[in-house]
Amino acid sequence: MTTASTHVLVTGGAGYLGSVLSKRLLDRGYKVTVLDNFMYRQNSLMDCCGEEGFQVVRGDCRDERVLTDLLRTADIIIPLAALVGAPLCDRDRVGAYTVNFEAVQLLCKLSSPRQRIIFPVTNSGYGIGQPGVPCTEESPLRPISLYGETKVKAERVVLDRGNAITLRLATVFGVSPRMRMDLLVNDFVWRAVQDRAVVVFEGHCKRNYIHIRDVVRTFLHAIDHFDEMKDRPYNVGLDDANLSKLELCRVIQTLIPHFVSFEAPIGEDPDKRDYIVSNQRLSATGFKPEWSLERGIRELMKCYTIIKAGQYANV
Repeated sequence: MTTASTHVLVTGGAGYLGSVLSKRLLDRGYKVTVLDNFMYRQNSLMDCCGEEGFQVVRGDCRDERVLTDLLRTADIIIPLAALVGAPLCDRDRVGAYTVNFEAVQLLCKLSSPRQRIIFPVTNSGYGIGQPGVPCTEESPLRPISLYGETKVKAERVVLDRGNAITLRLATVFGVSPRMRMDLLVNDFVWRAVQDRAVVVFEGHCKRNYIHIRDVVRTFLHAIDHFDEMKDRPYNVGLDDANLSKLELCRVIQTLIPHFVSFEAPIGEDPDKRDYIVSNQRLSATGFKPEWSLERGIRELMKCYTIIKAGQYANV
């Protein structure tokens, strides 16, 4: 299978991650078809429209007729379509279950066993880990949000189907044509630039982080090393960025010195996940991230010179 003849189907390809990934796949010479419902009225794929190998379909990832048609020519399937994040899933619980789980289940049922699937999930599936003990891919999955639950169930279906790789993404940060300012690092940097301050809830809770461009590089790495990586999950994050919210604030302060953070003595964050993660399995395949947290913060500072808040979020 040569790159020029390989056809990649990306559901949700106009989203935060998909709009970066789709362009990189085209730049590599792949044929790319994006299925998206454009629920955020985004124009993030405009720079792809001039590519002969690019097709875009406005539709629903739960529509069996649409999927059946698009799967006929696909060699690689990347199901990105999802209601992403705990707040959005709590707002539309039916949509969360039908999009995040049932649509993936349908895709696995309709696809041929020869078609390769690379599926992103979330390392929030680890829920609350043991203090000081990194979660590996063998750690128990104990999601504490509907978002985490639906992604864990979908991952199980994909791995049981076979000929697939799942990527358990850390909290993603960085700039995208379909920007999201509600992600933790992106949000805190926005507040540092605009408000010069943030009030932190559950400041001790730790999580792992990864830049969006390194996530895209992970997908490309998985395509290139599919045979040796297939049928396993992989944590995708920065080994030196297992940080609490307060520790994240201190990193931002090194680049934006006027930024101050306050931990709220009362109140709570509904997202109570708290864990650290080992990314050793992915590292062992030869993948190394290129984007540090500091580099991503500098990128975001430039981004926030250009855009203003409002439409750049999932909720």
